[in-house]
Amino acid sequence: MPVEKVPAWIKQVLMPELNEIKGEIKAVNTRIDSTNERIDSLRNEMNSLRNEMNSMRNETKTEISSLRNEMNVRLDSLEKRIPVIEEIMALKLKIADIEKKLAVA
Repeated sequence: MPVEKVPAWIKQVLMPELNEIKGEIKAVNTRIDSTNERIDSLRNEMNSLRNEMNSMRNETKTEISSLRNEMNVRLDSLEKRIPVIEEIMALKLKIADIEKKLAVA
């Protein structure tokens, strides 16, 4: 039914109510838009934090891998020295034994 055919008394009663409801709906829409903006902002912050965490995780993994490689190199170096140290100890014992024999003679 077109607005022109609505009786005047209905206009007087309903129009203020409808305008009030219209205003309330606009206010609700404004709050929804604001909430959506905050949600989008939080989503962006979470994505940024997720990216930072991934970056830090990758840096940590790289650092751990580097440290592991460095430790392996050092341990390999120590393992190579062990036979040399054993030989030096054997030579020291032989020298000590020879010195004892010479001291007795």
